[in-house]
Amino acid sequence: MTNQAASATASSPLVTLLVVDDHTLFRRGLIALLGQYEGLSVVGEAGDAAQALRLAPQLQPQVILLDNHLPGVMGVDAIQGLREVSPTSRVLMLTVSEDAQDLATALRNGAQGYLLKTIDGELLAQAIHRAARGEPVVSPELMGKLVAAFQSQGAPEAPPAPMPPADPAAAAPNGFTPLSPREEDVLREIARGASNKEIARTLDIAETTVKIHVQHILRKLGLSSRVQAAVYASDRQRGE
Repeated sequence: MTNQAASATASSPLVTLLVVDDHTLFRRGLIALLGQYEGLSVVGEAGDAAQALRLAPQLQPQVILLDNHLPGVMGVDAIQGLREVSPTSRVLMLTVSEDAQDLATALRNGAQGYLLKTIDGELLAQAIHRAARGEPVVSPELMGKLVAAFQSQGAPEAPPAPMPPADPAAAAPNGFTPLSPREEDVLREIARGASNKEIARTLDIAETTVKIHVQHILRKLGLSSRVQAAVYASDRQRGE
């Protein structure tokens, strides 16, 4: 772990974790890895969904790291039950499955994010902190599948109609208030699956500035989430 990662996690509020994975060696290795980060604390571990359902209400972890391929009940099918027994916990999938249907099902069932087990340790620690704050996290390489999954399930070809712009004369031809060049840059990064911190680094601007741009983008396009923004950006790119 780098000094930068250590200071980043140490400066963040402590996040408690329940690790759910049926492979003992992987689970123990993951717990040892997470233990290197001062901002993370593993308070429990489980080898299947049933054990996780028993432990979650007792431990009330802030984040439940959940594998998908579990014996008995699949991880994606256990999400709703875990959220019911521990409503304050965020469920974060950590799996080898790159299946678009698993990804869509997990998010539809209430997962806070979906990560692949190939993720770097430092990026995983950062993703856990983001999930604990309520931010959606999806492995960047899966963003294309996420967009495709939402489209195949009947997602609208165009975003919902927005509120009328304050200045009708400034509206774009499609009825939306046009984005500024910087907002266009941010939208492209959102479509890539980049976090606010990653966007700030790429565009060399403050993270708080990125948050403001994201708010403006969603408001101008009449959208309610980053996922919808990614779908919109993908649709528009295909149409160009």
